[in-house]
Amino acid sequence: MSGHSKWSTIKHAKGVTDARRSQLFTKLGREITVAARHGGGDPETNPRLRLAIANARDGNMPKDTVERAIKRGTGEGSGAELIEITYEGFGPGGTAILVEALTDNRNRAVSDIRNVFSKAGGNLGAAGSVAYLFETRGLIALDTTEADPEELALRAMETSAEDVQVDGNSVEVYTSPEALETVRQELTDAEARVASAEIAKVPKVTIPLDARKAEQVLRLLDKLDELEDVQRVSSNADFPDEVLAAYA
Repeated sequence: MSGHSKWSTIKHAKGVTDARRSQLFTKLGREITVAARHGGGDPETNPRLRLAIANARDGNMPKDTVERAIKRGTGEGSGAELIEITYEGFGPGGTAILVEALTDNRNRAVSDIRNVFSKAGGNLGAAGSVAYLFETRGLIALDTTEADPEELALRAMETSAEDVQVDGNSVEVYTSPEALETVRQELTDAEARVASAEIAKVPKVTIPLDARKAEQVLRLLDKLDELEDVQRVSSNADFPDEVLAAYA
């Protein structure tokens, strides 16, 4: 299981109790708006919008807020134009980091992201400098709080998933990007609770880190994720279990 995936899963679990709600809704709303802008406001014919709405529901986003975000995307509501940009950089220990942003101010976004990298001892790279180290896949993390991980994995293996990985109490299900929604529904039908589902940038190879470097990279990922313009952060870091346990 990739280090990024572990960090992402733990971050999501923590978010249930201590996430910054307004920031979470901003990110969810922006994803809905852009999905509606590109594919239309009908979730029945727009898979990206369906996924965005499902994630918004998982985040307890109010229905009227979801509807306003859709209208902004279809041109029925007000709001600045959002630009999708992916930034590439390097963190402590030579880790590769992808930062996916949705912003109405390109200069602000790059300035904030560069500043976070710089303070963490990392740096932004040129386009294409690390993107080749990642592949786009559907990634579903299952909720294991009330179920046996091995049992959940067996249920997941009976779906259309490409791969299922178990690591302790974590169960991750990998799909093609196109099959993410189908597999998510299959898991729901199999009474496997989904903790999160996303189109993720998954590293092809990970870089093991010692405890000190791992803590530095975790802080960097968190600081990037806290930025208003940042939607997703991906890394090829492989974190020691004891560091992740402390983080969780």
